[in-house]
Amino acid sequence: MAFGVKLKKLTLNGEYTAESLFEALRDTRFTAGTPSLIKQGAAYLIIIPVTDSRAQVQIIAGGTDGKPSSAVIVRKGRAAGAGNTAAVRSDGKAVNCEVLVDITAEELLSMGL
Repeated sequence: MAFGVKLKKLTLNGEYTAESLFEALRDTRFTAGTPSLIKQGAAYLIIIPVTDSRAQVQIIAGGTDGKPSSAVIVRKGRAAGAGNTAAVRSDGKAVNCEVLVDITAEELLSMGL
């Protein structure tokens, strides 16, 4: 956890930018929901779910120079606090968002990308 934000550092088999990883994940239904690509500042992020910015899983891919990289970070969207730890899974059940970071990281690795 970095500054209260749950994160997992992963190494994928291939190298991706955020855009190319999103293309590979576009039709994937994660436990946390369906991914979307957004622009945040100068960078692109893959977020799950789009509707809850307080409790969303973010996937950050690509190097700092915008070149493809095998390094990926899966993290919780905001710092831990009393008001932003719960999230609702795609099946409607409530779950801790920090748990969804772990689940999403496992699901992403299991895809063999």
